Amino acid sequence: MDQVISDLTFNTNGEGFTDLTPKIKYWIAERRIKSGILILSTKHTSCSLVINENADPRVLEDLSRYMKAIVPEEGIGKIFPYENAQPYKHSEEGPDDMPAHIRTALTSSCLSLSIEEKNISLGTWQAIYLWEHRYSVNERTIHLHAIGELT
Repeated sequence: MDQVISDLTFNTNGEGFTDLTPKIKYWIAERRIKSGILILSTKHTSCSLVINENADPRVLEDLSRYMKAIVPEEGIGKIFPYENAQPYKHSEEGPDDMPAHIRTALTSSCLSLSIEEKNISLGTWQAIYLWEHRYSVNERTIHLHAIGELT
């Protein structure tokens, strides 16, 4: 068994999804990983790693709209019609700051996937996405740690 560890950097265009799958597949091929486990983790607290559909972009649009509905920027309590929204206490970096942290906590900052025959074990319609929760353009670092057999 061997281990391969490195970081990949991705630029986001603000809130939304960045498909990491092609770069991760290239990373696996470049390092000649035949089989094993791949652990991905983000080094940030306001973006997520998710696996979801890659065929119909409306799926990602609906996910984004749903997340904004359950984690509003205005504050806590807006989902209850009889309560006033309570503003977030943490807001130093703007109105999308605390909602981004909550959205990350509700999703995932780490994924583990199998590598089989030099390929990531994903379903036909699946892709690995970095889900940026901030509105600004950001540079994001993803940590990759593979444990397995090299060719």
